[in-house]
Amino acid sequence: MNNPPTSSTDEKNNLADLPLEQLIQKLQTSINGLTQQQAKDRLSEYGYNELAQQKVNPLLKFLSYFWGPIPWLIEIAVIFSAAVGDWADFIIIFILLLGNGLIGFFEEKSAGDAVEALKAQLALNATAKRDGQWIAVPAKELVPGDIIRLKIGDVLPADGKLLDCDPVKIDQAALTGESLPVNRGTGEQVYSGSVVKKGQAEMVVNGTGVNTFFGRTAKLVAQTETVSHFQKAVLKIGNFLIIIAAILITIIVLERLFSSEIDVIRLLKFCLVLTVASIPVAMPTVLSVAMSVGAQNLAKKNAVVTRLSSIEELSGMNMLCSDKTGTLTLNQLTLGDPFTMPGVSADEMILVAALASQTQDADPIDSTIMAGLENPDQLQTYKVKHFTPFDPVSKRTEANLQGTDGKTFKTSKGAPQVILDLAPNKTDIETEVNQVIEDYAKRGYRALGVARTDEKGQWQFLGVLSLFDPPRSDSQLTIKEARKLGVPVKMVTGDQVLIAKETSHQLGLGQDVLDAKIFRETPASRLGTLDEEIIYADGFGQVFPEDKYHIVDVLQKHGYIVGMTGDGVNDAPALKKADAGIAVSGATDAARAAADIVLLTPGLSVIVDAIQLSRQIFARMTSYTLYRITATIQILLFTTLAILFFDSYPLTAIMIVFLALLNDGAIMTIAFDNTRIAKRPQQWNMPQILTIAGVLGVINVAATFLLYYIGRDHIKAFEEAIKLHPDGTTPLQTLIFMNIALLGMMTLYSVRVKGPFWSMPPAKPLAISTAISVLISTCLSIFGFFGLIQPIGFGWAAFNWGYCFIWLLIIDRSKIAVYDFFNHGTIGLGRRYQKIWARLKR
Repeated sequence: MNNPPTSSTDEKNNLADLPLEQLIQKLQTSINGLTQQQAKDRLSEYGYNELAQQKVNPLLKFLSYFWGPIPWLIEIAVIFSAAVGDWADFIIIFILLLGNGLIGFFEEKSAGDAVEALKAQLALNATAKRDGQWIAVPAKELVPGDIIRLKIGDVLPADGKLLDCDPVKIDQAALTGESLPVNRGTGEQVYSGSVVKKGQAEMVVNGTGVNTFFGRTAKLVAQTETVSHFQKAVLKIGNFLIIIAAILITIIVLERLFSSEIDVIRLLKFCLVLTVASIPVAMPTVLSVAMSVGAQNLAKKNAVVTRLSSIEELSGMNMLCSDKTGTLTLNQLTLGDPFTMPGVSADEMILVAALASQTQDADPIDSTIMAGLENPDQLQTYKVKHFTPFDPVSKRTEANLQGTDGKTFKTSKGAPQVILDLAPNKTDIETEVNQVIEDYAKRGYRALGVARTDEKGQWQFLGVLSLFDPPRSDSQLTIKEARKLGVPVKMVTGDQVLIAKETSHQLGLGQDVLDAKIFRETPASRLGTLDEEIIYADGFGQVFPEDKYHIVDVLQKHGYIVGMTGDGVNDAPALKKADAGIAVSGATDAARAAADIVLLTPGLSVIVDAIQLSRQIFARMTSYTLYRITATIQILLFTTLAILFFDSYPLTAIMIVFLALLNDGAIMTIAFDNTRIAKRPQQWNMPQILTIAGVLGVINVAATFLLYYIGRDHIKAFEEAIKLHPDGTTPLQTLIFMNIALLGMMTLYSVRVKGPFWSMPPAKPLAISTAISVLISTCLSIFGFFGLIQPIGFGWAAFNWGYCFIWLLIIDRSKIAVYDFFNHGTIGLGRRYQKIWARLKR
């Protein structure tokens, strides 16, 4: 057995500079590749073919959750408590600080682990020659000296030099920024992360892992995580709440500073804790949990989410452009009745087509032709001297063969018009052949031209094979379901327009199918009209890769949120451009790398599931947003009014901390709540959200303020307690604490549905968590808590429950009235309100 080559760093880096023959000698390999044992030895020597990920110390990661504006506020409150010797406050506020850190750490870890587990399903494989046989090998197990096969659409898994081959086109944009693919031939160096755009070749690996060009320059191919429309809206709402908090707390501080005998330390600690309780501390965690739950639910349906925020984009998607073959159709081709030229038998033409095919890569067309051979053993009597695979530019394959008599000839199959162009008698047979092709197309059949060279080396057109790819049984139903959800489907295919129309008719999509060549022929003066045709078309035929990108671009410019499916390397630009790029089952590495969602099973039905799931997530986030704005208005505005009108703190800092712990702990489970699936694409309606939250917030303030006013000035027990303990904790503060806790959870139950709060039961996790929350707040109020919360007893607790339930009915009726204002009887006023909001926003 040969020993592995020397592995010094300098020599590893210089392998790319060696000529091909010297490289093969240096790596002690051959065109037959390595043995399994050699590969195993070299794997130990060179390590796995992967970039070492920077490992973050879990302790440092955990500590990072205590660094930032929100943790700083809590930490300052902790320091103030310790400075004044208020150890009870110190302990509880410290628990709040620790709790926020633990929740953030474990939820992000859980979400990250889920995504990584899903992405692991997309691990790349390579076709390598081991022990003289081509086998599938995990890309990370490639080693220098391996011989691997490359084909169109492959992402190169390692650095290497091309063996004897025709020139191939390599897209190195991810590494070098070159806008156009480059030609590479025998003995030339190619790099990990590049994409094969045309041709096929074999390559000897000379660089893996950190020793690749990709690794040394640290130009990662991985997509940069982008912030979606949905996340931007949530962040804006968070900033809005922080601004409200800052304004009202500033008012409190100024009012207290001008009061007599002000306790500055107590004031600052109170305001810091009040800020923590009112700003959306849990918002990032709730969003993360909701997205990871959605990704895991989609994984159960064999759809891998590679970018979590794409689930959010799906909720607003209002146009889906779908590939035909393998997505809307079965991609299970069958041969129909062939058309042959005079003197040519059907069996002879199928044999020639089979000789122009290649079985190793399991191409559906090649496999169908092979299956049509009466005697597959015939192929063994021919020697393939050279094979040129299909590519989107030439639109045909070509094989150079040698028969048993030693004579050489060529065979070719591909687009009928392309094959027809090869024949010297094209003008004589063109009319008849085109009529045959058109007849096939009208029946939904694809046509495949077949030709071979004669003794003189001239091409002879043999005939046309017909291939039928039937629609999937679930496609028509899936399209109907998508339309019900407000997402029309446009079919995009490279097939002829007549085939596209027939397939579109069978799927119930409509007959307005555009020939994509119009994109290249339309003058600039008519581009506006062309855009309108694209918007209203049911589908597109004879589409080139750049046409897909153009379709997405036009739709986006006209306000559509676009989903695009694809499977080929040339679909990657359109998948990346789309708001939701979806790589279908069997997609190339390049397509999967560019997509946001990768389907592992054929068909579109899982996309409908994804749309429904994303809208459920949107509804949960809307519910959380309404609750959070309402709660912020309630606690901040009420506290401000109480201080201004009654010159006293209506809550203690400890009570505010308890409210934050109880509310944020319960709200996490909204990620699992039951929701109704919206029938239309969802987008943020800020006038509606702010109006509903504002109205409910003011109602909650009125409810709490009224209770505080009555308890302070008209209930003797509370009045006497305030006189006895003017600066301490009083039962009235406990009554208000319980009131805010109960109203908060009741408001959550109201805003989670658009109808009456009882119209849809909550999910079990939400019901349990909110029940625990209100049970704890009730028990704390009834029995007190070590002098920090004064007990009010069962009577006042029962009164508070009844009082809050009455206000829940008022809150719920008001919510429904606001929705009616926007959507029903007063919809004209609702639209006028939105127009006013739009003008103010500008």
